[in-house]
Amino acid sequence: MSEPAADDTTPVGTVHRLDDHRTARTTLVVDLAKTPTAPAPAPAPEVDEAPAGEAVDRPDNPLADWLALPDADVLPAWARSRASVVANVQAFGRLTWWHTRYHGLRTPKYLVKTILLAARGFFRAAAGLWPTLSAQDHSAAVKALRAQVKAKPEDVDLAVRLQMAHYARTQSRRWRFGAAAAAVTAAAIGIILAPPLLQAGIGAAVVTPLAYLGRGKETRLLDQAAPPLRVDMSAQQLNEALRAAGLLKTVAGKDESDLPKVSCTMGPVRDGRGWAVIFDMPRGGGKTASDVLAKREVIAQELGVDEIQVIMSRVRAAKGGNAGRVSMWVADDDPYLGPLNPSPLEKAEKFSIWDAVPFGQDARGNRVAVPVMWQSMFFGGLPRRGKTFSQRLLTAAGLLDAYVRHYVADGKGGADWKAMKAVAHRLVMGAEDDAIEALKAMLQELLAEMERRFALLRDLPTSVCPEGKLTPEIMVKYNLPVIFVTIDELQEYFTAMEREDREQVINDLCRVARRGPAAGFVSNFASQRPDAESVPPKLREIITIRYSTQVVDRTSSDMVLGKGKAAQGADASVLSEDHKGVGVLVTGPASFVTVRADYLDGTGFAALCAKGRALREAAGQLTGDAAGDVTAAADAAGLTVPAIVSDVLEVMRHAPRMFTTDLLAGLVNLDEDTYGDLNAERLASELENAGVKRTSKQVKISGANGAGYQRRDIEAAVPAEILLSTGR
Repeated sequence: MSEPAADDTTPVGTVHRLDDHRTARTTLVVDLAKTPTAPAPAPAPEVDEAPAGEAVDRPDNPLADWLALPDADVLPAWARSRASVVANVQAFGRLTWWHTRYHGLRTPKYLVKTILLAARGFFRAAAGLWPTLSAQDHSAAVKALRAQVKAKPEDVDLAVRLQMAHYARTQSRRWRFGAAAAAVTAAAIGIILAPPLLQAGIGAAVVTPLAYLGRGKETRLLDQAAPPLRVDMSAQQLNEALRAAGLLKTVAGKDESDLPKVSCTMGPVRDGRGWAVIFDMPRGGGKTASDVLAKREVIAQELGVDEIQVIMSRVRAAKGGNAGRVSMWVADDDPYLGPLNPSPLEKAEKFSIWDAVPFGQDARGNRVAVPVMWQSMFFGGLPRRGKTFSQRLLTAAGLLDAYVRHYVADGKGGADWKAMKAVAHRLVMGAEDDAIEALKAMLQELLAEMERRFALLRDLPTSVCPEGKLTPEIMVKYNLPVIFVTIDELQEYFTAMEREDREQVINDLCRVARRGPAAGFVSNFASQRPDAESVPPKLREIITIRYSTQVVDRTSSDMVLGKGKAAQGADASVLSEDHKGVGVLVTGPASFVTVRADYLDGTGFAALCAKGRALREAAGQLTGDAAGDVTAAADAAGLTVPAIVSDVLEVMRHAPRMFTTDLLAGLVNLDEDTYGDLNAERLASELENAGVKRTSKQVKISGANGAGYQRRDIEAAVPAEILLSTGR
């Protein structure tokens, strides 16, 4: 018979008396035995099958109390992990360096102070030695004899005794003063004749005891220095902050010592550049760890800091926590400002997309990596807050793996993703009509490839494909590279589409994000504030990993990170304009962290694209648009294509012909600084100087004639060897 289930309301730490459980079980067996319909229990063999815990806790075990050790960690909290030890060693080093500078600047003051204390010590020493040097121990006898002689001047014997006592006193004074003078003279001569280093040592040996003698009870040689802490924390301050936030009960007229308080299992202690504490909410108050996380702003205000400095999270049961345990770290200042963190990908030669991608650092400086396999990702936030830079980090990791095939679409059509033309199997730039058609075709290609892969994986034996998913071995053996689908500025496509096209594209994206991971598809989408019009919920809600830079309010934050995340503490609205490249990363239903993403600028990203092209050429994996891109091939071959030719080909990527007005608009969108003032006459002149010969100045598009350019005329200005290498 199994034991009764434990009551869910049993407090953590309650001691269960095993004897009571045994008695209850015995009584239950006896009661069943007395029932008429119950068969008599068979005698059990006398075998001690009690669990180890019960064997120790038996009442007849004399060592039970001694062996019942508490389940506590052996090491202190700061020494339980390498990262914590390193952080504390670094903090100790910073503290030591601060004290060195503080006291080093005050060395002249300490020298003057030491000399003054030594002078006072010399005076005190002299005052203490004076009775001995002046033979005051003989003075009492001389004074007594003088008094007697005055009373009896005729007593010759008294006069003789007085004379002898006076002589002894003066003789003792002379040799004592002489010995002292000789010692001082010898010391002075020795110091004068000694080498400088020895003089300093003798001087220190003389001055140090004199200074020590000259000190007073309130006199200190060194200033009492304490490094300035912008944030201070104690258990009392923590309780007061939680009480002000309404998380602890307040009873009017009740003494503070009798009020409910949190139980700190660690700290508050200094941890790096801040304070760390782990505490349990008191029972009986009805408040949980989730309630504490929801009051982050109020707690920060009560502690006198900004909420960006307060990092809180629940401590789950897997780490010894419970529903009321909170881990809090309060930084001395804003932990997300300071020098930029260069991405380690920038110097890497290769990378496996099957590994977690280095993404950034958290508030304490710990590295944060994002696993992208079997995942789909969504990036959101306000413009010019580093959203695209952060999104590019994950795509950049795929550049360094030759067995990653990139499908890229940029609704803005700017320069952020232009360098991907060297690598991307498919590249869609802009949200014009031709780009929208190219996006739709790209999605259809992706869906067809996904179904082809699932059919292939289903036919493989379980010994090769045990889980029905892509593996590194299958990827190489059957030439099924990981497919990285990157779409930036989704809202640009959705707002430019007709209703039917929009619904179809949304359904296609949902299929790719929902079913694609098992076939090796990685979705990487980004948009600005994703409302129901720009990015519908049915697409957002199937995304597994989300990242949001600064947004305007908690509602917008929840739109990116998920409903209710702001109440759990994952709130991107607390970020400010200064937090460029900083965002809240949600990796699971209860897992989130604020991350300062690594920095990878456009030049570095372009260099990775060139490196990725070389890797794919060596592995025979350069396919699609990248294989036929003339400008990318020219760059790889070290040949120069005029910038105007390269940019015009970029704008005309999806169209065999284009009107001049549309071409000018595309060039402005690509690089407004360069082409903002360009007109039709200047465009024709620059293209002619670059070697472009127009076969016709009029083009026909969708039945309409107008001034424009043919793509074939632009490509004709590219060196012939490049056209041959791309198969044109």
